[in-house]
Amino acid sequence: MNNQITFSLNVDDLLLQALREDITSEDVTTNAILHDKKTGRVELLCKQDGVIAGLDIFYRVFLLLDPSATMQAYASDGDQVSKGELLAELTADARALLSGERTALNYLQRMSGIATYTHRISDRLKGSKTKLLDTRKTTPNMRIFEKYAVKAGGGYNHRYNLSDGILLKDNHIAAAGGVKNAVRSAREYAPFVRKIEVEVENLEMVKEALEAGADIIMLDNMDAANMRRAVELIGNKAETECSGNVTEERIAELMEIGVDYISCGALTHSAPILDLSLKNLNIIG
Repeated sequence: MNNQITFSLNVDDLLLQALREDITSEDVTTNAILHDKKTGRVELLCKQDGVIAGLDIFYRVFLLLDPSATMQAYASDGDQVSKGELLAELTADARALLSGERTALNYLQRMSGIATYTHRISDRLKGSKTKLLDTRKTTPNMRIFEKYAVKAGGGYNHRYNLSDGILLKDNHIAAAGGVKNAVRSAREYAPFVRKIEVEVENLEMVKEALEAGADIIMLDNMDAANMRRAVELIGNKAETECSGNVTEERIAELMEIGVDYISCGALTHSAPILDLSLKNLNIIG
């Protein structure tokens, strides 16, 4: 995510909105103690073990406040970091460092928490064909950051948004009058390059999805016995994904069943933050 075009097109507006949320007219505390520009240097410290993600976003917040800001990073996104580790040093107008601190840390802590949680779960899938996917259960206006964090933690992205892929869920199927009608309508409407995924809840729906020619069959909230039977029925006729009630404790069981993908909403909606802080601000000029 570290190029100017990506930031300008996809990120800067979101960061500016977050900064405006925190600074409606002025940072009255900072302005009360610093009347003129003074160059400061501050350290980014890790307060617990985890996986770091979002360093470019963190830095970008300060660049928006002070284009002359510089950052010396001692870690990269995706790295495992340890409590007490110095991750980066920032040099900028001290007013920018003080005013941007909370916004920058909010992004970095959130993204790093997701990367850490994703890494912990995806590590359980090592040696298997099964890939760990995120979902659209993201924080509003945070999806680009949260899905990036999943990748930094070793996971994979499911569709980014509703324009990105066809996933026929229970209500779509109900609206269409059944699995076969839903798949047929999607096939007629969508460009040929689009895969069609169907969410199913029982073995009868699995059979319907296969007969309709679904490319991917999502096994939603099935118990282990029915899921095994579904994977056997599907064979190589379609890719398989399981979702619903995916926990760390179930990963080994799901991997053994042999699904191609495991989608886990908890990666983005339930990951705790990674504790980080900016400390030791020094005025150097």
